[in-house]
Amino acid sequence: MDMATRLPALRLDRSRQAAPQIADALRERILALDLPPGTVLPRAELAERFGVSQTPVRDALTQLGSEGLVDIFPQHATIVSRIDVPAALRAHFLRRALELEIVRELAGRKAADLAVIVPLLQARIAEQKRALSLTDYGAFTRADHAFHREMYEAAGLGELWPLIRQRSGHVDRLRRLNLPARGKAQSVLRDHQAIADAIAARKPEAAQAALRTHLAGTLTFVEQVRKRHPEWVTG
Repeated sequence: MDMATRLPALRLDRSRQAAPQIADALRERILALDLPPGTVLPRAELAERFGVSQTPVRDALTQLGSEGLVDIFPQHATIVSRIDVPAALRAHFLRRALELEIVRELAGRKAADLAVIVPLLQARIAEQKRALSLTDYGAFTRADHAFHREMYEAAGLGELWPLIRQRSGHVDRLRRLNLPARGKAQSVLRDHQAIADAIAARKPEAAQAALRTHLAGTLTFVEQVRKRHPEWVTG
């Protein structure tokens, strides 16, 4: 399968800048491993695929380079980066530190606030259940991210979510490799439900304990991934 056939059909919104839309489309495929580490991303071919000049493609690749998802070799090639384990560990540490405080703050809210927050979390859990029933790991992952984004926004920290996402490309790819493992997706669902239940019960310590459990296993499978895909992992 060549690079072009791995990309989504993308009809650009001409009222918006092209580069962010192209970056979003490529990022989604990189994180889903449809464009695995080592894939060459020819600028001219991408421009033809998306029906644009090479300038927005260049800008999109520059953005992905700043996120560590591609390696850019000037005058040579742009290649999907290998999964950087130290970078994944740093992103995981940052996310855990933030979200422990977020769930503690949410679980301390008044009942009236939680009447709005908790149904949003439950809706995202329902989306994950539907995705899992269809074995749609892409939709499952999007609903997973949406669950966590709801917590950031409810805590008044929505502007931090894009920053976390920009730093999470390596850990996201590791998690995507492990998601089909037996029982993993079900474990994610149980953890999300435990977090939502603790917030609803206004139990900050229980919410933090549930989050620690949820994130504790995120990187325990790195060595398994390294053995299965040594050419994809570094560090």
